[in-house]
Amino acid sequence: MTAPDYGRAFALWRAASPAWEAYVRHDFVEGLKTGDQPRAGFLNYLKQDYLFLLHFARAWALAVAKAGDIEEMRAASDMTQAILGETALHVGFCEAEGIPRAEIMAAEEALQNLAYTRYVLEAGYSGDFLDLLAALAPCVLGYGEIGARLKAEAGETPYRAWIEAYGAEDYQKHCREVGALLDRALARRLGPSPEASPRWPDLTRRFATAVRLEAAFWDLGAVAEGGAPRETTA
Repeated sequence: MTAPDYGRAFALWRAASPAWEAYVRHDFVEGLKTGDQPRAGFLNYLKQDYLFLLHFARAWALAVAKAGDIEEMRAASDMTQAILGETALHVGFCEAEGIPRAEIMAAEEALQNLAYTRYVLEAGYSGDFLDLLAALAPCVLGYGEIGARLKAEAGETPYRAWIEAYGAEDYQKHCREVGALLDRALARRLGPSPEASPRWPDLTRRFATAVRLEAAFWDLGAVAEGGAPRETTA
């Protein structure tokens, strides 16, 4: 399957990120496709990803404040609302396994979670709108690529609902919108050929760092001997 068309900047940054394949074809992702991913590790990932999404929504809300015009503000606000809605998927999976919302909220943030979420928020606090988008984009667009591929490739798997959520047209539409927002923001600030700007290498590195952190986040789905979730080092 070829990469989805989420815009020009995404295609260039994706190609320049050494860890992209490690992210979108991680053992955890492939385990969701085949159904071989242990359930305990999947639930550990879900609890951590719920906490991640709360910080991710805060980062998109920060993008509203960093935006340059009302259209950028609307796009960032729409993503904030979409991410808050996404948390229902995690709660639903966990509650079906007898894990209440209170237990999810009481979970201690894993090191991978702390590293990734604080990196994204720091990009927004210390940088501008472009810095923040470069740090945010790998999550939104990577999940879109994974969802589209697994929806096409996966057979019967207990993780079909997760796959369908990210392969669905609604989520793919969000990805195209974020890709378009990124391209417009770059052109507005850096000109029609942003890759010629002195800022391009730094933004490319910021995107690539977030990709590395995404790949490490999947490690939260690892399961130790006896079936207990095991937090691996980032």
